[in-house]
Amino acid sequence: MRRLSFLVIVAALALLPVLWPDPYLLSVVAAAGIMIIAAISLNLLLGFTGQLSLGHAAFFGIGAYTSALLSLGFDVDLGFSSPLVVAPKPVWVAFAGGIVMASLFGWLLGKVAFRVRGAYFVIVTISFAQVMRMVALNWVDLTEGPMALVSIPPLSLWVPGEGVVRLVSKASTYWLVLAAGVLAYVIVANLVRSRIGRAAIALRENEVLAKSIGIPVTRCLIVFSVLSAGIAGAAGGLYAHTVRIIDPDVFLFIYTITMVIMVIAGGKGTLAGPVVGGLIFGLLPEMLRGVVAPEVQWMIYGALMILILLFMPKGIVPAFGRVLKRRKISVRRRPSATQGASS
Repeated sequence: MRRLSFLVIVAALALLPVLWPDPYLLSVVAAAGIMIIAAISLNLLLGFTGQLSLGHAAFFGIGAYTSALLSLGFDVDLGFSSPLVVAPKPVWVAFAGGIVMASLFGWLLGKVAFRVRGAYFVIVTISFAQVMRMVALNWVDLTEGPMALVSIPPLSLWVPGEGVVRLVSKASTYWLVLAAGVLAYVIVANLVRSRIGRAAIALRENEVLAKSIGIPVTRCLIVFSVLSAGIAGAAGGLYAHTVRIIDPDVFLFIYTITMVIMVIAGGKGTLAGPVVGGLIFGLLPEMLRGVVAPEVQWMIYGALMILILLFMPKGIVPAFGRVLKRRKISVRRRPSATQGASS
């Protein structure tokens, strides 16, 4: 039933450009979808291992910049006898390179940061994101600094009878983001249900007990860090090739905070939590735009977050799960109560 429900929801989402082909709507939903993919990646750490990373935008930005630079090509002087020259690569090769680079940095950060816990881990991740932003801002020869990288080529697909088709329309961008989001969701779902996923959940619940039963804590955390960084890098690559212009602002702290809000509001440690939270907090600003003043928009945004935390402290998805469970229990009790009354 879960798989059937999942397929029905995906099919319904895939039909959106056909049923409602408004370019602005598709653009807004695609942008929210990219942030949902990033939130799914953060949920791997925050939700399933209990590690709060407040520098997750760094992996998003690394994926975006690496993919953009590889697709555009670059030459940079590293202080050697001749500059490093990289010719433009096919967009999908560049996109894969962004995922690999983000995963590599996830591994490096995991090797260093997971030696500490709690507030120290949070400080390390924040510092890492700020360092990446300063590199992007000041290494002008490579990143163009505040002038931004422009004219980033879009992703493309080979279509029988059409040849290579550039994914530049709003509908094709929406389907691309949807496909990437579904793939990220499936990867995370299979990971958390695997042996290492169960080990990570045990680590989240009680690290001391997990160590005592032989779970390799650091190795488990590093695996999750690498996969989380890779998915965030994929979201960054999608952003670069759909928006087609990036600047150092992709490393801003506000993007990490947005991911954290999506995960916590939707329900951390649940598969659907980042999706639900992402749809609400990704689409809400656009829904309020033109209806109320910008200041009021942020007030509503904050008030909604506070209400969710007050009345649904574990998130929207767990709250509705409890409601459905109670209804099932009440439905099962009714026949037994009716039979008792009749006897």
